[in-house]
Amino acid sequence: MTDDINYRPKFISEERPRHPEKAFRPDHEPIPKPDWLRVKAPGTLGWNQTLELLTQYKITTVCQEAACPNIGECWQKKHATFLILGDICTRACAFCNVATGRPEALDREEPDRVAAATKALELTHVVITSVDRDDLDDGGAGHFVATIKAIRSQCPQTTIEILTPDFLKKTGALEQLIEAKPDVFNHNIETVPSLYPTVRPGARYFHSVRLLQRVKEMAPTMVTKSGLMLGLGENRHEILQVMDDLRCAHVDFLTLGQYLAPSRKHHPVARYLTPEEFFTLKQLAETRGFKLVAASPLTRSSYHAAQDFDKLKQDQQNCLNQ
Repeated sequence: MTDDINYRPKFISEERPRHPEKAFRPDHEPIPKPDWLRVKAPGTLGWNQTLELLTQYKITTVCQEAACPNIGECWQKKHATFLILGDICTRACAFCNVATGRPEALDREEPDRVAAATKALELTHVVITSVDRDDLDDGGAGHFVATIKAIRSQCPQTTIEILTPDFLKKTGALEQLIEAKPDVFNHNIETVPSLYPTVRPGARYFHSVRLLQRVKEMAPTMVTKSGLMLGLGENRHEILQVMDDLRCAHVDFLTLGQYLAPSRKHHPVARYLTPEEFFTLKQLAETRGFKLVAASPLTRSSYHAAQDFDKLKQDQQNCLNQ
């Protein structure tokens, strides 16, 4: 076991600061982590095999870039969430570990490599996410579409979940993605509206809610999903209001997880919610009509995504058979 749940393996050499915009912020004093946030250190045979394969195909993962605490468990099972459109984000969210700055040109061969890695890992369900690319006319939507098509070509039986940025002021971007027909459309709301100016200053809360609502308007049968990080300073009433807003947008699947500060320069953790609190919030979300809710301290958007999607499909089939 290890206390270092922000472990991030060296994968791509980093000669530049990851977060230059945070360099002059004062360090905050972290709150000691509770026992329930302890995870196994990575380094098993399966984990090493996954790393070797990702290196072979030159794949970037959000598991590494976002310092996911579940990387040891997921990579042992050869599950990974692919990060496309480069590894440098044009936003500077206060919670995020992904590097910020000026991105490089698009890698046109990346979609085929992602598809090849999906096939090599034998993934039955793949999650594709990206950095924000405000520098691109379509926000990177076309690259998402190319990746979906490449996976469908090489792995026709694999279901595809996309976890997208908000495509703020990118006319036509959402329409491109809906036309590509991913099996799950995920866009994380991340936090409550009162915290957006400090935690997610480049985004707009109601734009994100409306994005999810528009997906359902254009593709009523497409599964939609969103997630919240907790422990950033929100209160219970605000969490419940976000749940209500997402249900008004007809979001099917909600994830709730504990926020973990990547460094002392990032937004500080206000508090650690207990597993019991997550269980209560899960129940409250279910009473609001979400078809599936995943809620625990270590829950992340793509954590157990394949099992959750299978459960959702089975529940839908059972309803049809009744």
